[in-house]
Amino acid sequence: MAENSLQLRSQNPSTHPKPSSGGWNAAIFIIFVEVAERFAFYGLAGNLIMYLTNELHQPTAMAAKNVNLWMGVSSLFPLVGAVVADSYLGRFKTIIFSSSIYFMGMVLLCLSVSVVPLHYREAIFFVSLYILAVGEGGHKPCVQTFAADQFDEDSEEEKKAKSSFFNWWYLAIVIAGTVASLVVIYIQDNVSWVIGYGVLAAVIAAGIILFLLGIKSYRKQGPLGSPFTAVAQVFAAAVRKWRVKETHVWDVYYGDERSETHMEAQPKHKTLARTKQFRFLDKAMIIDNLDASSKTRNPWRLCSINQVEEVKLVIRLIPIWLSCLMFNVVQSQLHTYYTKQGSKMNRSMGPHFQLPPASLKVFVGITILITVPIYDRIFVPMARKLSGYPAGITVLQRIGVGQFLSILNVVAAALVEAKRVNVAKQHDLMDNPKAIIPIRVWWLLPQYLICGLSDTFAVVGLQELFYDQMPEGLRSLGAAAYISILGVGSFLSSAIISLVQAISSKSGEEWLGDNLNRAHLDYFYWVLAGLSALNLCVYVWTAKGFVYKKVEAQKPTGAKKAGTKAGEV
Repeated sequence: MAENSLQLRSQNPSTHPKPSSGGWNAAIFIIFVEVAERFAFYGLAGNLIMYLTNELHQPTAMAAKNVNLWMGVSSLFPLVGAVVADSYLGRFKTIIFSSSIYFMGMVLLCLSVSVVPLHYREAIFFVSLYILAVGEGGHKPCVQTFAADQFDEDSEEEKKAKSSFFNWWYLAIVIAGTVASLVVIYIQDNVSWVIGYGVLAAVIAAGIILFLLGIKSYRKQGPLGSPFTAVAQVFAAAVRKWRVKETHVWDVYYGDERSETHMEAQPKHKTLARTKQFRFLDKAMIIDNLDASSKTRNPWRLCSINQVEEVKLVIRLIPIWLSCLMFNVVQSQLHTYYTKQGSKMNRSMGPHFQLPPASLKVFVGITILITVPIYDRIFVPMARKLSGYPAGITVLQRIGVGQFLSILNVVAAALVEAKRVNVAKQHDLMDNPKAIIPIRVWWLLPQYLICGLSDTFAVVGLQELFYDQMPEGLRSLGAAAYISILGVGSFLSSAIISLVQAISSKSGEEWLGDNLNRAHLDYFYWVLAGLSALNLCVYVWTAKGFVYKKVEAQKPTGAKKAGTKAGEV
């Protein structure tokens, strides 16, 4: 029964992309819907802590944890969305449904800050936030992968175009975030929260319409089945044969020309080169006497070499995933304590204009806007001549540079915060938490600029790694795995805040109290710097043992002929 269903799935044309134009002509429409969603996200998240503290009157530490919690949940829901897309709906339908949910959540957000009675406002506000998280759960793992799927990896011209796709994709996202930080946050702070959120809802609606305009040009792929089934089959088969020893007399199952598994159900079949890592899984592809005597293959007892190697790809990414969490702990401060720092500094630009503290994020975007083209057009060609790598440096080296820069980022934040507190002491403002300290907000520029530079290296690198190194049938899950780094990083940030609060309270000095002048935010930043340095050491050690995906030139068909004796030890 399982064999027949697999054969039917491989013959079902809905699992294969329909012939269409694809390429940049299709990808540009997909970029529109992503730009709209990122515009809305940054317009909301960028100033969320100010709404929670100023409008809902939450304590700063609580508001920071609520922001981190919401961003964490928003970044974990894509794991569910990826499964739904790969198993049931396909990426195209998932994008449409999730974007519609996102739009409804944004409309409810507008209502929560306007017509909803005050005593229900906070509850409805948080309900709308988590509806947005559900919408983002389906949107995020599919959009980038769906756009990248428009480029044919077997075409040299399109493969070259896709090599720059991730850089320019991220550039478009940054432009959206930058504009939102300049325009929407100013409207929220100086005009109306209702109008500010209304602009976000309108942009989402426009993005959905533009996405639908390109419907005829997309290369679409239907659902391929549960992404966890094939992984579970490899582990089950390896456990059942754990006593079988592979020798030269044993057959190794290569599969046949039909797609045998979910992960192999692709329009173009590629055989992965066999690797020596995680050799215990290799037992899943050994043909013993029971397999040889069976008329049909039991997928829970015998897996192809390609299926086993695809599972190894997934396992290899887990240590990298874990060693990138601290990077996003540091980056999450951008939406919380960096904004609160700026709110306590002199932000005047002329006699009649105050720069909103959350708008300082625009300098992160400006940095990325400048550095991504320089990286793509100048650095990569120069580095390519020296290293021989098509991308100049390896993707893991790129991520490592970003992690190192994140340490400098939080060190700069600690030094500036110490400077701000010293100025508060000099002007006898330590016990006036609402006072604007007479120090220019431009002192924060170094940490924002370094934050943007670290994003250019690490974030784009992570996007590329989790797309390129995942099995082709699991790329939605790969995108979700990358996004989940942001979510778990936000949760970890909340945990560190709680731990720092608990420990510092016992010593009599609360490091993260509401009065930032009496708090020790700079100490908190130094803790993050120390943890990030330790994490970087772990990352370097992990990256040195990483084995990149390698595809063989030709795929053998059927099983390799060999002896028929079975032996166990």
